[in-house]
Amino acid sequence: MVDPLTTRRFAHRALYVALAAVILFLRLLPVNPMAHGIPGPDLMLAFTLAWVLRRPDFVPALLIVAVAFVEDLMFWRPIGLWPLILLGGTEFLRARQSAARGMPFVLEMLLVSGVMLAMLLANRLVLALAMVDQPPLGLELLRYLMTLLAYPFVVALSRMAFGLRRAAPGEVDALGHPL
Repeated sequence: MVDPLTTRRFAHRALYVALAAVILFLRLLPVNPMAHGIPGPDLMLAFTLAWVLRRPDFVPALLIVAVAFVEDLMFWRPIGLWPLILLGGTEFLRARQSAARGMPFVLEMLLVSGVMLAMLLANRLVLALAMVDQPPLGLELLRYLMTLLAYPFVVALSRMAFGLRRAAPGEVDALGHPL
């Protein structure tokens, strides 16, 4: 018999992949209401960071890298750079997940904004060292701000629609390992 926590874990992993597929599909559509204005948020980044802070066991590192790698292929970005940077950012947050468990949401937002900014700057630095054309810094900063503004809504949607909540202090899995 399968443990309910294991079933829930795999269900949320499948949901993460389905969310990534839907977001990727919507970004590939030729209809862009903000083609000449403010860029939209990076919803996949917001979902990934929110899920890693809430339940890191639901989004393993390999799954995050695989989703980011597919995005690299679809959007013609330098292959492997963003997955590597995203892996570093998510693993940084994963290591601080237990400390962030009791953190107020405002401090969580500051932590996430710092990690997102570090990821953005690392990406720009590596692309500059490789002399690759980059979007204007202002446009990237606007996208960063839009993603940061979308983060509370992503957290609320994850909580209300998908039942994703932080593990309670002292909560253990079926084998007695702390979550």
